[in-house]
Amino acid sequence: MSGRGRLTVCAVLATLMAACALLPLVEPATWIVQAAFLLGIVSVAGTLTRRVPVARPLTVAVQALVTLLLLTLVFAREQALGGVLPGPDVFREFGQLLAEGADDVSQYAIPAPVTSGIRLLLVGGVLLIGLTVDTLAVTYRSAAPAGLPLLALYSVAAGLSPGGAGWLWFLLAACGYLLLLLAEGRDRLSRWGRVFGGAPRAPSRLGAGLEQSGGPAVAPVRTGRRIGAVALGIALVVPAALPSLGGGLLEARTGGPGAGPGGGTISAVNPLVSLQNSLNQPENQEVLTYRTNAQSTQNMYLRIVALDQFDGSSWKPSERRVSDVPPTLPAPPGLSPSVRTSPVETTISAAGWYRQNWLPLPYPATRVEIGGRWRFEPEGRTLVGDRGQTTRSAQYQVSSLLVEPTADQLAGAAPPSAGLLKEYTRVPDALPDVVARTARDVTAGASDAYERAVRLQDWFASDGGFTYDTEVQAGSGTQAIARFLKEKEGFCVHFSFSMAAMARTLGIPARVAVGFTPGSARADGSMSVGLKDAHAWPELYFEGVGWTRFEPTPTRGTVPDYAIEETPTGGATDPGLPRPSSSAEPSAQPTPSQSCGADERRRGDCGIPAEQASGGPTDQGPPWARILTWTTLGLLLVAVPVLPLLWRVRTRSRRLSGAGAMAGDAAVRMEDVEKAGEDAAAGQTLAAWRELIDSGWDYGILPDDTQTPRQAADRLVGSGRLDSAAAASARRVAAAVEQVLYAPEPHPVPGLAGDVRRVRAGLHATASRGARLRALLAPRSAVRVVWAFSRWWAALVARWGVERWAQTLRRARPSKQQG
Repeated sequence: MSGRGRLTVCAVLATLMAACALLPLVEPATWIVQAAFLLGIVSVAGTLTRRVPVARPLTVAVQALVTLLLLTLVFAREQALGGVLPGPDVFREFGQLLAEGADDVSQYAIPAPVTSGIRLLLVGGVLLIGLTVDTLAVTYRSAAPAGLPLLALYSVAAGLSPGGAGWLWFLLAACGYLLLLLAEGRDRLSRWGRVFGGAPRAPSRLGAGLEQSGGPAVAPVRTGRRIGAVALGIALVVPAALPSLGGGLLEARTGGPGAGPGGGTISAVNPLVSLQNSLNQPENQEVLTYRTNAQSTQNMYLRIVALDQFDGSSWKPSERRVSDVPPTLPAPPGLSPSVRTSPVETTISAAGWYRQNWLPLPYPATRVEIGGRWRFEPEGRTLVGDRGQTTRSAQYQVSSLLVEPTADQLAGAAPPSAGLLKEYTRVPDALPDVVARTARDVTAGASDAYERAVRLQDWFASDGGFTYDTEVQAGSGTQAIARFLKEKEGFCVHFSFSMAAMARTLGIPARVAVGFTPGSARADGSMSVGLKDAHAWPELYFEGVGWTRFEPTPTRGTVPDYAIEETPTGGATDPGLPRPSSSAEPSAQPTPSQSCGADERRRGDCGIPAEQASGGPTDQGPPWARILTWTTLGLLLVAVPVLPLLWRVRTRSRRLSGAGAMAGDAAVRMEDVEKAGEDAAAGQTLAAWRELIDSGWDYGILPDDTQTPRQAADRLVGSGRLDSAAAASARRVAAAVEQVLYAPEPHPVPGLAGDVRRVRAGLHATASRGARLRALLAPRSAVRVVWAFSRWWAALVARWGVERWAQTLRRARPSKQQG
């Protein structure tokens, strides 16, 4: 197999090995077989095109066209012209599938089913990454930069996987990249020919042993393998020794000052995202089971986290300090001994598939017994997993209090402290005035904060004409609450978020809790909590009672007894009966076409839709724009600074290996190239001379085309302060160039590559540290890329008459005087 053939095969293998990191995200994994088959076709098309041969950009264009045709054939055959050719309908179908795929990604938990949209995202993404890797490694013979798209592919998998992608997938992707590098190294070494044989020559400092005599180039390949193994080992061992940075985009993260035991912070991540993914599974799976000694379970809400930061469009948890879980949790804030409480003991078991970083607990918990790496956040009284710890298959015991205040105690509550009022009644200036105005209208005539809270709850639940509807599209942004108050349709997120915001405008401290309703009883006496029991509710603070639950969402959850006694309206429902809990019937499919009927939606039997995932009134899905932006920015930050270095290394290798004997690169002047003709040996000599001149240029010795080769060599020796060996090498290369240009019958001079390396080593030895760094990272000779682009643009203009068309357009454009 030829060198390019090996590179092509390795490029395909490297792409597929990196794509394996996506396998845990979806099931079944048959999509990767389809992606491998299509990627093989694209690679074969590139191989055939390169054999023509044609210009390298044309090869890439042919492969891109084949990729488009394959995607059309597989995903949009019915919309294509003749079943193959893409047209406007095909691109519309692609857009629809991509939108559906992004929506499915935001709705399904991991592992998600391979829908048509998700399949297009996976297969199309792998084909694009594979095309990029093939272009860099095979078409342009630069395997090192091909690691960047492979890294991007692995990073997407690591960012979406709960707890990050496993070390096995990183090892697999890294092995694919090393395989690609080894294939390129073998291909480069195979083109050195007799440099590795013949008589012994003095080794140069930059030759890396390439001038040694002997048989085939085994040592460099073996050395490359050792370097790759060491680098891979470091990449695997070092991250394990460093402090954990968290496992994924949606996980709670610890770190910052005091990140060790007893310290750290919890970031303002949004737990509704991972929770919402579970809610939209095709079936209503069981999340938790629990047993409790409470006499009634109607108030056994299992609280995950409190959202206390309000920006006008969504609620989020604030960044808080976390600590180790104490044996006994601190007393609940604001709870007075005069308020009746009952101790409750509960044993909870989480399902094996349910992975949540926040631990569901009855509020307020006083003691939690659980194994694993859990941290305690005192303000919200929540437990959050550390270093990838989740609720998966968790078994734990919780001691909690059933707080039973009376209406009189709530009505007579003292004003909260100034600090608590300042933090929990803050609303943004961008909040529409209609929110505060409606809150004042609804609570007009109320004598205290408790009565205002009950009036708000009952207005949403029964008196205000609101309808529970899981399909409502209320929009997003600061106007979302105003639209909800106008249209009066929504689900628990709309009701809880709106009531909490309105309570804050009335000066009542408020936040939003996320968790589960009590669930349904089983025959064995335990309780089962399913996906459709997921819920959000407002918590309002009353001094002497603490954070107090209210239930504004109609047909969901139960209204607590203390929120019924002073109800100022005779609602349609019997206050003595709890509102129906969510059923255990299978939830609707996440797509609108498969949603349930209007009557079922009003009874609350459709679960919580994807709109809840954003932490605001609507679903904004995963932050794709932010992920793509930061990924692109990261790639640019890595790639741009090293582009001159990569170009210089590649150019030097091509020149000294004999592949750089081309017009515009190897020759001193164009007429010299014409004189040299098609003689390969002459081209190699001129390429070595250009590399010698550019090496001096990198170290600050500017080229001067007015000098003869011998004068240029003497100037290089003097300005570079070369030693005798390097000086002799420079003059030997100059003599070889003069022979090629002027001798009637030029003869090839062996060893010019070693001479050039010896001169470069001499320049490096006498240069300052700053000059060495600049020659390595920002070589001056890299400006030839700009010159080459300028020549190409000039040729394009001359060939296609771009300037003539531009002049025509300028003449056709009306002047400012003509309006």
